[in-house]
Amino acid sequence: MVFLYRMTTSDPGRIDQLDAALIELLAAEPRVGVLEASRRLGVARGTVQARLDRMTERGVITGYGPEVDPAALGYEVTAFITIEIRQAGGHDPVAERLAAIPEVLEVHTITGAGDMLCRVVARSNADLQRVLDAIVSADGVVRSSTLISLAAQVPYRVLPLVRAAAGTPVTAGPSAPHDPVPWHQPGR
Repeated sequence: MVFLYRMTTSDPGRIDQLDAALIELLAAEPRVGVLEASRRLGVARGTVQARLDRMTERGVITGYGPEVDPAALGYEVTAFITIEIRQAGGHDPVAERLAAIPEVLEVHTITGAGDMLCRVVARSNADLQRVLDAIVSADGVVRSSTLISLAAQVPYRVLPLVRAAAGTPVTAGPSAPHDPVPWHQPGR
């Protein structure tokens, strides 16, 4: 039996085990409906909807769109580019120019060597040169340094972090298999 105090969190930066179970279910089966999620988790449909609404409002859940693999689209090269920028213009104008390049997937302001870190994709190493040329030609970029990814040893993941934030045991490996056991079963 699940007690209400275990299912409710008033701390805006925290999630509980039911929130984590719901996120994990949606990650494993993005097309599952609210009614089916409530059935699998063993809670009311209104509870699932309220949890989804609250986590969306708080920014915990940021989207429900498909995850797209750039390699499946023909962009098989991933690279990380550290760029140094002219300090006079600041980061925002450079970030706007980089956002106009479709192959630039992410841009972060960083500390250490360089000012910004970009994750980019390209169709080949020769195509990566074209992407690099577009990046360094952006007004405000002074210099760049590129690292080509050979393999993603630990792909982007958030489920272990979700489990840790909820106080749920974290399993070894990049991600644990989905646990379809209803929420209300003993031992949860």
